[in-house]
Amino acid sequence: MPILGDLEHAVMDVLWARTAPTPVRDVHDELAQRREIAYTTVMTVLDRLAKKGIVLRRLEGRAWLYEPARSRLDLYTDTVDEALGGLSPAERTQVLRTLLEASVPAAQK
Repeated sequence: MPILGDLEHAVMDVLWARTAPTPVRDVHDELAQRREIAYTTVMTVLDRLAKKGIVLRRLEGRAWLYEPARSRLDLYTDTVDEALGGLSPAERTQVLRTLLEASVPAAQK
């Protein structure tokens, strides 16, 4: 699973914040409050995310509704697991240990 690009991440943040499937219009309206973005761009991003299996969509009337296929944590866990897939168990452990140590504030070390 590829790491999300900036716009894909922004779109997913909108969807992860919602509790119900969301139409393109609502995603666009929220993103347009923070950046200049075309409706068709949001529609294209959501279509690509659906094709990648990152979002689920269903047609309701004439509008597509989108929702995350999995939680933010699950998506990033899968991404990290795939990135580490070619390493030996010892190398995987070392990478994870290094990341964990880097995330601990200096005062706690």
